[in-house]
Amino acid sequence: MFFDSPKYRGPKSDHFDGKRFLNLRPTRHAGFSDLVKWLTHRDQGPWSKWREITPAAPPPERVAGLRVTWVNHSTMLIQTANVNVLTDPIWSERCSPVQWAGPKRHHAPGIRFEDLPPIDVVLISHNHYDHMDAPTLSRLERKQTFVGLGNAAFVKGATDLDWWESASVTNDVRVHCVPAQHFSSRGVTDRDANLWCGFVIETPHGNVYFAGDTGFGPHFAMIRERFGPMRLALLPIGAFRPEWFMCSVHVSPRDAVRAARELGAEVAIPMHWFTFHLGDDGQDEPAEVLRRELTDDVHFEILQPGGVFER
Repeated sequence: MFFDSPKYRGPKSDHFDGKRFLNLRPTRHAGFSDLVKWLTHRDQGPWSKWREITPAAPPPERVAGLRVTWVNHSTMLIQTANVNVLTDPIWSERCSPVQWAGPKRHHAPGIRFEDLPPIDVVLISHNHYDHMDAPTLSRLERKQTFVGLGNAAFVKGATDLDWWESASVTNDVRVHCVPAQHFSSRGVTDRDANLWCGFVIETPHGNVYFAGDTGFGPHFAMIRERFGPMRLALLPIGAFRPEWFMCSVHVSPRDAVRAARELGAEVAIPMHWFTFHLGDDGQDEPAEVLRRELTDDVHFEILQPGGVFER
């Protein structure tokens, strides 16, 4: 069917029944009646039609230590051990199958596309349009791309990884595919036909966790048990309202604090907010709620697009 992704075909596992992928914890998908209830009872927070930001200066070509720039939404430029990693890259005006309709960006990207350094690795968490942006991927030169099972059929040159599988980038940097609690689809008939995931980037400066898009689930504790405390956790906080509709697949700011704690994250950076109006929360609301939820044992660096965390 039009817009559908090629469907993964492979052996069954504890999270693949032969046709569809499953979350570690059984997750009920919202149905049509839930969607109607949401759309007829919306309580939307405010969004600016356009928020002026000044794109950051061009990043350094290489970084020996650890430097992370929030570009927008879930797009993070991670520079470490002379390797440049880009997550869920989107520079398009809309996160949609077409560029004349669908959610439109509310600010410019925090880094101009032409100012990107050489990209060694692209990590794509799942195939939703705000995370797997085909127009950006067609423009982007990179050496390696890692995706969850089945998505390599859509992303040219990508490598499929299952949960807990890993791949070497250099002698010093390794990428691990890890579970997330979410779902996948680009069309009507391909629901859950390809895997969603997060990634742990193993570096000489500690492990960096990129959550992708996820609800709160047992995977956070499992990731810490396997990899130890995270040096840095990149966690979504937006599109969390209405919580009765979103909570199974999107963490709230409160859940992001819980996740950072379970991961043993030294520092966390929030993402998946401010750029695209996807839920009922306002443009600044996720960060405002996050600030109220913070406790002394959890440290978040709240960046603006183009903002940099460096250690």
